[in-house]
Amino acid sequence: MFDLTGQIAVLTGASKGMGLAMAQGLAQHGATVVISARTQSTLDKAAEQINQSVGTERAIPIACNAGVKDDLANLITQTHQRAGPVDIVVGNAGVNPYYGPTSQIPDDAYEKTMASNVQGNLWLAQLAAPDMIARQRGSMMFTASIGAFKASETLGTYGMSKLALIGLVRNLAAEFGPSGVRCNAICPGLIRTDFARALWENPDVEKRIKNDIPMRRLGDPNDLAGVAVFLASDASRYMTGQALTVCGGSNMWT
Repeated sequence: MFDLTGQIAVLTGASKGMGLAMAQGLAQHGATVVISARTQSTLDKAAEQINQSVGTERAIPIACNAGVKDDLANLITQTHQRAGPVDIVVGNAGVNPYYGPTSQIPDDAYEKTMASNVQGNLWLAQLAAPDMIARQRGSMMFTASIGAFKASETLGTYGMSKLALIGLVRNLAAEFGPSGVRCNAICPGLIRTDFARALWENPDVEKRIKNDIPMRRLGDPNDLAGVAVFLASDASRYMTGQALTVCGGSNMWT
């Protein structure tokens, strides 16, 4: 039920960290993965890593700024040309250009956060959906955050964008469900990635691990690979519109 042989997956934000781990997991279960990020050279190295791990050519690197609609359109067009119709979407790209109170955020930082984290994923869904609707099946997943479920004096706008993303996922699930297309959100806790380095290098994190995380460790990017495989595969064929937390238990009550 986890077999993805012959399926085509498109991933954004997949040159490193959680996106790369999810791409590798999908490839290990048989999918062809089209990985995207802004820098082609970094993508080429990531594709080589994936291909070496599975022992065959299953990763296709295509540079794309996930916050630019024309770039996303080109990503889907090239996917059609180089791999085929899209079966799986993983919208993992995201930004956080501002650290501070939401009440003081500059307009440009607010607009960039919402445009990249919400509208960019809407564009990706709109572009990929026709392939899935035509075959009456498909799976989309988008990386949100446990920050969506609580207020923050420093990361509030980022959390707002991720809560809006969960709202987008629920609406897409309702709209695409009759066509057999599933849409879900993945909500990581604090993961050891470059994106979150400023948080997990904070000296107070050790205290947080001991007090707030039942599993007593931070997340690792590879902790997301199995979730992506599950949501992409028939193992989750009756799940849609959900927000799955992957947080070591720190948000078990949300």
